[in-house]
Amino acid sequence: MNKEIPNNVLRPPEGELIEVRHVERIYYDTTGRQTIALQDVNLDIRRGEFISFIGPSGCGKTTLLRLIAGLDFPQGGRLSIEGKTIRKPGPDRGFVFQQAALFPWKTVEGNIAIGLKAGKVYKEKKVKIKEYIDMIGLSGFEKAYPHEISGGMAQRVAIARALINEPKVLLLDEPLGALDAFTRIDLQDTLRQLWKQTRTTIALVTHDVDEALSLSNRIAIMTSRPGQISEIIEVKIGNKSDRNDDTFISLRKRVLEKLHLAGLHASQWTYTV
Repeated sequence: MNKEIPNNVLRPPEGELIEVRHVERIYYDTTGRQTIALQDVNLDIRRGEFISFIGPSGCGKTTLLRLIAGLDFPQGGRLSIEGKTIRKPGPDRGFVFQQAALFPWKTVEGNIAIGLKAGKVYKEKKVKIKEYIDMIGLSGFEKAYPHEISGGMAQRVAIARALINEPKVLLLDEPLGALDAFTRIDLQDTLRQLWKQTRTTIALVTHDVDEALSLSNRIAIMTSRPGQISEIIEVKIGNKSDRNDDTFISLRKRVLEKLHLAGLHASQWTYTV
């Protein structure tokens, strides 16, 4: 029997790109004991939006992202992109991991080219490599190898590699988490500009409240395990780069309060003032 869709699933005025309906993901250890990572998760991701997922550690944020990517599979429910059930990875979904995972024997442009070769469109689109290198701010580093660039630069390469195939959605699993504060803010600015230029749908997993506020149209707050979406907050801030803006500060307070209710004390969350 189909369950009724809960009221906290926001239905956008335009068509959804991704639909998540009653999704459950359960893991079993060697003794057969189960851990319910996700339970009855419902969500619509709008075409062209930037949405962030935030919640306690272990609440299933990364699991949900992997399910959307087709890298993992639910025991119950359904995930679809443009109405088609997600059963495996595909070129319509780009994924950036917490670590850049670049090929050490390839240059910056060689690593970005991997995305085109994986999509079997290298010959037709190889001229776009320079365009994406310019977009991520790495002009002059085309021939550099991963050991010759910083961690922040490596993540820029990983993002360009995922974007160059022009996926319908870019999935980001805490790609800025290991970076220092200055590099992180700089790369947040780059992500914001990339989204404005490409209007690619972006879904980000983060623990940083300010990061979510400065980048997103909406923030999905997840509960402690078993993970569910407790609330979706619309982010309407005029200047998202101004973290001292009254609206920014007010929304930060609201998100921290909601996180506390979702199962984690606000003092355990990071934000920058």
